[in-house]
Amino acid sequence: MEFSSLPHHGDGPILFFVFPAGSSMAHSISQDQTEASGLVGDILTLPCTYSTSYTYYYLFWYKQPPTGEMIYLIVQGSSVQENSRTGRYSVSFQKAKKSFSLTITVLQPEDSGVYFCALSEVHSERTGRRTCTKTPEP
Repeated sequence: MEFSSLPHHGDGPILFFVFPAGSSMAHSISQDQTEASGLVGDILTLPCTYSTSYTYYYLFWYKQPPTGEMIYLIVQGSSVQENSRTGRYSVSFQKAKKSFSLTITVLQPEDSGVYFCALSEVHSERTGRRTCTKTPEP
C-alpha cells in the first residue's frame, strides 16, 4: 500500500489510515471506508461492520504501522453493554446494527498505519472467577 500527500489547509502533518477488507466462512468483516486522514490533535472514527453466526464473540481492533508489526489496540465482548475504552482508543459497539467503530482522540503522527477490525468466537459462555477453599486437615 502506498501513502501519498493530499492538499490541506492548516498546520501540522496529515495522518493516513488504510483499511483492508476480510472475511471467512463463519463471519465477515467489512471496512467499506478504505482511507481516512486527519491532522495531529484531531479525533478520527474508523467504521467497521460485521456479520456472524456466533452467539458470543469478541471484536478487536489492531494497527499495523509502516514498520510492519501488528499491534493490538482494543477489544469488545458481544455480551458487554458498555463500550470499551483504553487510553486514546474507544469503540462504539452497536450489536443490533452489527457496527463496531474505533475512535482515536488527539491524533499523533505514530497513529499512521493500516487498521484492522477482527472477530473471534468465544468458545464458552461461562466466564468469571471461581473460588476454591482448602478444607482443614483433621
